[in-house]
Amino acid sequence: MRILSTVLASAAIAASFSASAQEDAIRKALAERIPQLQKIDEVSATPMQGLYEVRVGTDLFYSDAKGNYLIQGELIDTQAHRNLTEDRINKLTAVDFNSLNLKDAIKTVKGNGSRKIAVFEDPNCGYCKRFEKDLQNVKDVTVYTFLYPILSPDSVEKSRNIWCAKDPAKEWASHMLKGTDAPAAPSSCDVTALQRNMEFGRKYKITGTPTIFFADGSRVPGAIGSDDLEKRLKAVK
Repeated sequence: MRILSTVLASAAIAASFSASAQEDAIRKALAERIPQLQKIDEVSATPMQGLYEVRVGTDLFYSDAKGNYLIQGELIDTQAHRNLTEDRINKLTAVDFNSLNLKDAIKTVKGNGSRKIAVFEDPNCGYCKRFEKDLQNVKDVTVYTFLYPILSPDSVEKSRNIWCAKDPAKEWASHMLKGTDAPAAPSSCDVTALQRNMEFGRKYKITGTPTIFFADGSRVPGAIGSDDLEKRLKAVK
């Protein structure tokens, strides 16, 4: 048994050195050939034999074992019907809900407000309007709406007017559900919250609206119906 343990330990060490050497080879080859990949944060094996994930920040690439070929795209597990690239990016960009600057959001409490979500939305977003309509069927939730004007030139103006209103939550609901516009914001209104929202979105790769964050840090890009939202809220511990 002692001999077997020694053999297994030696094999594990050898495998570890082999994997490390493989990663170093990929790093070296890509850094020499592609200037943008001189600072690689991580190289790791994927479930696909011979294919390695190359991570730069939250950007993912895939390489062969020698760094001779590089793929920029999505890796799909056809058996499990899962987008492995999307799963990985969601994990990399997960947000600690407690780290959100909730003072930069419009707070809406429904029922007892015991459950929480944060949503990044653009006032011109049709999918956001559909989401807001479905949200009316969800009870006992506190919604933190982060204005995220990225879709059209007047998105910034509309966001500013809503943020600077006497009752931002009321103006937001009125605009999204009824199509009414908020009064023009006074020039003295502080809208630096919108700038911070944009900076946060760039950092965490929020590229579309709505983007929903749950209390467990998970996120959903795009609108979901009230039934799906309710299931996700119940699943959050």
